[in-house]
Order: sequence, then structure tokens, then C-alpha cells
Amino acid sequence: MSRIGYKEIDLPQGVEVSQEGNVVTVKGPKGTLSREISPLIKMTVADNVIKFDRDDDSNKMKMVHGTTRANVNNMVEGVVDGYKKVLKLVGVGYRAQFKGNKLILTVGYSNPVEMDKPEDIDIKVPDNTTIELSSINKEHLGDFAAQVRAVRSPEPYKGKGIRYENEHIIRKEGKTGK
Repeated sequence: MSRIGYKEIDLPQGVEVSQEGNVVTVKGPKGTLSREISPLIKMTVADNVIKFDRDDDSNKMKMVHGTTRANVNNMVEGVVDGYKKVLKLVGVGYRAQFKGNKLILTVGYSNPVEMDKPEDIDIKVPDNTTIELSSINKEHLGDFAAQVRAVRSPEPYKGKGIRYENEHIIRKEGKTGK
């Protein structure tokens, strides 16, 4: 069984963590993130180390304990290094462009699909078939990347669609003729 909730988080230089009630705020070189944590978990910050404790060993408490620790660790990593996801467009005529505050995807539909850029996510389109998303918030980045991928999910026969950079699509064999 995982004991991730008991692992301590070492704070890198230049990162400040503060807690007001149930709201944890992490400030770092790349920005500031805030998140509400469960009141069942006690967080203590001392000597650049964050520790999390729980009151009892029920299954629900164990789940909340590990999740809280992982979320705060993702906040610390985000304000120090940030997160990045790369999406590839595979298919004849599939292309992406970023104009103004909109990501425009041409992926085989009769009209291009336009998506508004979220505030906390940076979008770069280095070439027509690559989209680079970066943010300090891992959760928002993953959600937006999944929304972009869902516009045209990869299909298993030809492999066409929008996929993550290192995603492997399991291919199926098509019909065989008589």
C-alpha cells in the first residue's frame, strides 16, 4: 500500500508556502498558486519542509492524505519548473494555428474548430502539426490538453487524429477482401 501522504516535501530556494485556514498558497519564481485542502489533514511547514498528518487510519482518510500531499507537491513543482504538454496532429491536411487568443484546429471537419486560450496556459504552435502547452498549474494544463485531444481523438485504423507526443496508438487490422 502506498504511503505517499507521509513523504515530506522539501521546498526549493525561493519558494514560500503559507496557509490560511484550509487555503494553501505557494509562491515561487514562476508565479503563485492557491488551493483549498481538506480540513481533515494537518499541514505543517518548518525548516523548508512540509509535512502532512491525519487523525485516523480509515480508508477515506488515507486517500485524502495522499491526494492532499500530491496536490501540494504538484503546486511546488509548478511554481519552480512549470509543466509542459506537446500534442501532435497526424493526418493529411490536419494543422493548427494560434491567432490572437484562439487556437484554430483544422482536423477534417467542414469548419475549423476554434478554442479560446485559458488565462493560465501558454500556447505555442512551432509548426503546423505541433501544439505546445505550458502552465504552472498541472491540473488545468491536463484538462485543456484533454479538451484539445478530444476535438479529434486518434482512431485505431489509420492513426489519424490529435495525440500526445509520446502516445502510442494501438492499431487494428482493417477488413480483408475475399
